[in-house]
Amino acid sequence: MNRIVVGPFNRVEGDLELKLDVEDDRVVAARVTTPLYRGFEQILVGRPIGDALVIAPRICGICSVSQSLAAAKTLAAFSGAVPAPNGALATALAHAAENLADHLSHFYLFFMPDFARAEYAGRSWAPTIGARFTAVKGSAGADFLPLRSRLLEIMGLIAGKWPHSLAFRPGGTTLALDLGGKMRLRAILADVRAFLEATLFGRRLEDVAAIETPEELDRIAAAGRGDFAAFLHLAADLDLARLGPGPGTVMSYGAYADVGPGGPLFAAGLFDTATAAALPFAPANIVEAPARSWLGGEARPPARAEPLPDIDRPDAYSWARAPRYDGRAVEVGAVARQLVAGHPLIRAMVARDGATTVAARVVARLLEVARVVPAMEAWVGAIVPSEPFCVNGSEPTDGSGVGLVEAARGGLGHWMTVRGGRITRYQIIAPTTWNFSPRDGDDRPGPLESALEGTALSGLGAKAAAVQHVVRSFDPCMVCTAH
Repeated sequence: MNRIVVGPFNRVEGDLELKLDVEDDRVVAARVTTPLYRGFEQILVGRPIGDALVIAPRICGICSVSQSLAAAKTLAAFSGAVPAPNGALATALAHAAENLADHLSHFYLFFMPDFARAEYAGRSWAPTIGARFTAVKGSAGADFLPLRSRLLEIMGLIAGKWPHSLAFRPGGTTLALDLGGKMRLRAILADVRAFLEATLFGRRLEDVAAIETPEELDRIAAAGRGDFAAFLHLAADLDLARLGPGPGTVMSYGAYADVGPGGPLFAAGLFDTATAAALPFAPANIVEAPARSWLGGEARPPARAEPLPDIDRPDAYSWARAPRYDGRAVEVGAVARQLVAGHPLIRAMVARDGATTVAARVVARLLEVARVVPAMEAWVGAIVPSEPFCVNGSEPTDGSGVGLVEAARGGLGHWMTVRGGRITRYQIIAPTTWNFSPRDGDDRPGPLESALEGTALSGLGAKAAAVQHVVRSFDPCMVCTAH
């Protein structure tokens, strides 16, 4: 058995390194290292409570709305603030726009370029995929980037700027939309729908959202219309439905929960892929295990965690701690949201394949795009410009709260304790902390670590594209991971 090191990775937000134990040209064990310590939790300690709304969004430049909302929800949890209906709608629209921009950027700019590698030159689809998705030179980037810009305009209309807006508060949004702003949102979403239906899917969004079986995906691949069909075709050829199996349990905090009386668009909960059992979610079951992390301390719930740097910790190999739910390593992300929400297509894919896989993660991400855009159109229609977008509430001087949101990559949680109006403890668990966690005290691997086990390297060692496909199927954001 020999060990190879893969990294640094390009097209990843932040730093990432893999150590892979290899035998007979297959990965038998993996260790995922987050090599950069950032320490936003320690930066926040001692500051006035409102500083969380300013500093937390700066954790990340691509999911800053999610970080803003987690901080705002944390404050709302112990202030009792309830967002104004308009503010809840505007917040959901900005959050969804950011998540969709992330999903589509992942597909067009981060994930698909790996299929233009020389490793695949002999495949029948290689010339077409190369012309479309080769980094910088392919036609897909030029087609997609104007659409990404349109999505980010939604943030400008609702939050004034992106990233790191200060518009999101426990009581709603500080910038009120007038009728002109509402009409501009409608126009942007019309452009988004037009691109998705003509270029990505080659069919109506509602028809994509209604797909229920893998056999329907096969027919879409055979029809060959759109970039989604191109992915489905190569995924079948490379058997991506067998690559990168997940840990067996997925989790969602629930997404877009404050925009109507019918509950969240995507429900909270857990799903066991081995038994197909849906399980309730309880935040009290989350514990952080620091055994293999340079952020020391004892295994504790995040509200009581004390992650202080300890670079001499024995057996540590990552700045990320290992969050576990009821002792389990759980996967988060779009595939988790759609499994927990009960979408028949994703449940059928996972039942067929026995686990979440590279194929299921990508399909779930794009399926979510098709499901969210029509919801956004309805949210715009529900805005009443003449009514308030934010309600002011008191700012308590003592208490604690938790804010849980679903970023594009999965469950994001902020835990805060305040005494005398100042923050005494702040803890962050990001989606990539869950998915890219190191081993815990019982030597159980994190989701990516277990997903890499069994990956064939095809004689290419650290350069094998299969490793890239598994890693990128989780869409890592490493700057959010270690604090």
